[in-house]
Amino acid sequence: MPWTATATRIPLTRTAGAAAGALILLLGAVGPASAGGPGGGDGGGDGGVVLRWQDCPDVAQTGFECATANVPLDHTRPKDRTIELAVIRHRAAAPEKRVGTLFFNPGGPGSPGTVGLPRLYDRFPAELRDRYDIVSWDPRGVGESTAVRCFDTAEEAAAWQTKLPPFPVGEREQQAFAAAYADLAKRCEQRDPHLLRHVSTADTARDLDLLRAAVGEEQLRYWGVSYGTLLGATYANLFPERAGRLVLDGNVDPLAWLGEGGTPGKGHAAGESEEVNTFLRLGSHLGSADTLAQFLDHCGRAPVTGCVFSAGTPAATRDKYDTLMRRLAERPAGDWTYARAVSEVRGGLYTVHPGWTGVADLLESLWSGRPLLAPGVPTGGPAHYPGFEQPLAVMCAESPNPRSPLRYPELERRAVAEAGELAHWWVWANEPCATWPARAADPYTGPWDRATAHPVLVVNTTHDPSTPYRAAQHMVEELGDARLLTLDGYGHTALDNPSACVGRHVVRYFLTGALPPKGARCTQDLPPFAPPAGAPSASEPMRAQAGTPAGGLPRATTPDRPLPAPYGAWPLEVVEGLLPPRA
Repeated sequence: MPWTATATRIPLTRTAGAAAGALILLLGAVGPASAGGPGGGDGGGDGGVVLRWQDCPDVAQTGFECATANVPLDHTRPKDRTIELAVIRHRAAAPEKRVGTLFFNPGGPGSPGTVGLPRLYDRFPAELRDRYDIVSWDPRGVGESTAVRCFDTAEEAAAWQTKLPPFPVGEREQQAFAAAYADLAKRCEQRDPHLLRHVSTADTARDLDLLRAAVGEEQLRYWGVSYGTLLGATYANLFPERAGRLVLDGNVDPLAWLGEGGTPGKGHAAGESEEVNTFLRLGSHLGSADTLAQFLDHCGRAPVTGCVFSAGTPAATRDKYDTLMRRLAERPAGDWTYARAVSEVRGGLYTVHPGWTGVADLLESLWSGRPLLAPGVPTGGPAHYPGFEQPLAVMCAESPNPRSPLRYPELERRAVAEAGELAHWWVWANEPCATWPARAADPYTGPWDRATAHPVLVVNTTHDPSTPYRAAQHMVEELGDARLLTLDGYGHTALDNPSACVGRHVVRYFLTGALPPKGARCTQDLPPFAPPAGAPSASEPMRAQAGTPAGGLPRATTPDRPLPAPYGAWPLEVVEGLLPPRA
């Protein structure tokens, strides 16, 4: 549900075993500021949940309001145990123009909205910020909601996590990796087994419907990114009559998530040995390989002043990269092992600006022997619970993965042969599911084509390192009524790789319901390794034309938006591309 190339960049998407670093830095004191409970109230809607809003307590949430929602743990038994959801909103910036509420999910699974919305709020088009209260929440099991926590303290969790690499290299590390996650599974089962069976995407979609009613909306307006697209598709089919205008950005193919669409293994008996793990079914390894190739080609065409890792031509830059990776596989560069370098490169591809520049800086530093901070160096302050088990709680409970740890080395060999070294990460990120103790009690498994109250708008980049473009095509085919808007460009999600063209289509859709023309395509505002801000070629947005390839789009005469703000600590790779977080 997400994504350090340099000392100043903290990506969020890694294996669950490497999750602590990012979330320790990000969760902070983001707990809810008020308590709510069953019954009517502030827009209490159907009388199920009340939200009593107060100013949020954390400095990172300045300008936002927080509340707590009480919801049933088991929606089929609403009078039994309840759990808490931490909810956050930013009121419409132009109250006189307000038209309603827009819900946002930042992906994951396991990404807390009380962190993600403040970090990403300025990425929303100004017209949406003016006219909508924008609301997010920490999904059940996550963050400051009633959370899956398998350790007594943040320090204990972090100490456990720091023993593991982003992915194992060699048989000895593979055995230790699998044993560690088997131990984690036992810990989690002992802590709260009932909660583990009720943190599915369908459970969260049912929570979302209660939140929709609580703010007084008859139909849902929603922008979901990465794993949030799966949540949006689930909502649309559980509650089709209440599915208003939904934008799904950086798409997870629902059928692949549920176990369809993978490539069976060869030479094995039917059953477990035929299974393919979640991320290989989604094609994430192929998306990463494609985006890495684009990165190296663009870097090779850029001058060294634009991409410091450039070797003068695309071919020479690819050779330089391959040589560096072989060198790291033979001998680490200080604290930078082969696995950590691969993991950082993979995560850095999610956001073109400034992520790609950060990847180039990291690679050149490793190439030239320049000193680098050790990965995951803490920045000080109190420790916060890392939550690396929370993405696993969702994914492992509902998305099929091989149940034998012995299956993953074979999957790794095949995936690396198909897609190169970034595939190591995508295989081992799902290995913790081999011994995960819980299965979702009430998941949603289809159908996916129910007639919704409004058509769904599906957006995807053509070179996405986590949720490939083909997944968006599949999403449109699977949903009952959907339109695809193609973003000719790179990185994971349009929200985190800005396009003024996409922004105009999204604003028009939310405000009027109008869809882009069939075959509409947009380009990103800034090409990779663009000149500094202020140069016309770097800041002018592209206009969209139906069915027109990116190279044929005319430039606007004046820029619609400034250079995107610095990426900071939430590079919507968490949007985290489904991903378990990282260190």
